[in-house]
Amino acid sequence: MAISVLAIVVTRNLFSVIVLSGAYSFLMATVLVALDAVDVAMTEAAVGAGISTVLLLGALHLCKSLEAKPAHKPWLPLAVSVATGALLVYGALGLPDFGDPDAPIHKNVVPRYMKNEVEVPNVVTAVLASFRGYDTLGETTVVFTAGAGVIALLRRRKQGSEKASGDA
Repeated sequence: MAISVLAIVVTRNLFSVIVLSGAYSFLMATVLVALDAVDVAMTEAAVGAGISTVLLLGALHLCKSLEAKPAHKPWLPLAVSVATGALLVYGALGLPDFGDPDAPIHKNVVPRYMKNEVEVPNVVTAVLASFRGYDTLGETTVVFTAGAGVIALLRRRKQGSEKASGDA
C-alpha cells in the first residue's frame, strides 16, 4: 500500500493515478478482510475501487491527461499536512489500548447495541441499518450526486461537440 501511495505522489499521468488509486482501494479492502471487517471491505471495494474509479475516469475524459507542474514549491501545504499528521498521532496516543475491555465504548455504546432495541436478529445489521441508517443514506446520496454530476458534465461536452461539428 505504501508503494502505491508513493507512486501516486510522483506520477504525473492522471490515468495512472486513477488506476493506482483503484489498486490502493483493493489493497485496503484486503486489509479490512484480514481484520474481519468484511462489511467495510465490501464497501471499500465497491465505492473506493469501483464507483470512484469510474467517476474519476469520466472526469478525466473532460480533462488533460497530464497534471500541470506547480508554479512554485508547495511548502505551505506540506507543512500543514505534516502538522496535521503530528496532531493526529499525538491525539491517538491518548486512546485506550486496542481491545481494552475497560474502554469507554465497551462500557457505554456496546451494551446498548447488544440489547438490540430494534429487534433485528443480527447485531451488525442492526447497527448498519438502524443506528447508522441516516449515515448510510447520506453516503448513498453523495455517491449518486457525484455520478449525476459526471454524467451531466459528459453530456454537456457531447452536446457542445455536436454543435461545433454542425456549425462547420
